[in-house]
Amino acid sequence: MGTIIFKPVDSDATTGTSLVGEIHTTFDTLAKIFGAPNLSPEGDKTRAVWRLQFSCGTVATIYDWKNDTLPRGPYLWHVGGKNHHALALVAKCLVPDQHVVPQNIKAIA
Repeated sequence: MGTIIFKPVDSDATTGTSLVGEIHTTFDTLAKIFGAPNLSPEGDKTRAVWRLQFSCGTVATIYDWKNDTLPRGPYLWHVGGKNHHALALVAKCLVPDQHVVPQNIKAIA
């Protein structure tokens, strides 16, 4: 069993990320693992986004893209990062035998 440590970060920390892949899961699963997302008002391209930094320094974003409503059921969520390591870390967090440790560090706004 591996341990994955991450903390939420502000949008400045994820500047320069772009789509590196997708994961098929639900909003509730993501919220259970990563905590509450940042929610966007109607008219934005995303409704929910998680901004994360892992203990190795890799940053990742998880977000929906151009939906009229917030996806609640199974959905192909976008994963952003500066390289594909971001996608690998997010995917590992969804594996049941992984020990995921969120750090309770509030993102600096």
